[in-house]
Amino acid sequence: MDLSSLLPARGVKVMSMPSSKKRLMNEIAELAASTYDLDASVVLEALLDRESLGPTGVGQGVALPHARLPDLERCVGVFILLETPIDFDAVDRQPVDILFGLFAPEDAGVEHLKALALVSRTLRETAFCTKLRANSDPATLHAILTEGEDVKAA
Repeated sequence: MDLSSLLPARGVKVMSMPSSKKRLMNEIAELAASTYDLDASVVLEALLDRESLGPTGVGQGVALPHARLPDLERCVGVFILLETPIDFDAVDRQPVDILFGLFAPEDAGVEHLKALALVSRTLRETAFCTKLRANSDPATLHAILTEGEDVKAA
């Protein structure tokens, strides 16, 4: 599994600062809904339910909101880069500007955990996140996110 199997080009978006964390979650839900032909209200409810268990802001300006959804056959994702970071109740109390929304089928077991680990490992790399933050074109961001592991390591 790699990011290219999780993230299509149409699932990448750059946006200015949303008015609130809830509005941002709505943007993630809408992007997922339009990318994968899902019901945005179902996606939003699942994201908010998961977020109520504990914040998905993992630190260093990165958040990994995720949820299990009906009507999915495999793990999929969306990516949002914010031009201005927003408070996301992250574990390090720092604002967030990189968000990778991950969605899994309701019955996904280890596949969901593997996908979450892959995204987390990738976005934990400071140099990689710096490269993402230096670009504001969705196509360029998609290319950075989906280039081969050997290229990222270089």
